[in-house]
Amino acid sequence: MEGLLGTLGPLILMFALFYFLLIRPQQKRQKAVSKMQSDLAKGDKIVTIGGLHGTVDALDEGKVVIKCGDGSRLTYDRAAIREVLESSSVANA
Repeated sequence: MEGLLGTLGPLILMFALFYFLLIRPQQKRQKAVSKMQSDLAKGDKIVTIGGLHGTVDALDEGKVVIKCGDGSRLTYDRAAIREVLESSSVANA
């Protein structure tokens, strides 16, 4: 019995370390990004994955229309939004 525990113990410890150091933090990041992308609202100032800065002009199920500095409007997938710089609820408050 001790031989089995001595063999499986390090494997279980290694799996636990991988879970807490790699898997769990990645799941938290994915959850936060998913929440941010689902909470987008018209008027939010955002940055896309490609580095485009703009303001959300319209929202659809999976797409976002972004108004750029010169007044042009571009359509992106929601998944292309990297971060929200300023929320419209903060701007209007």
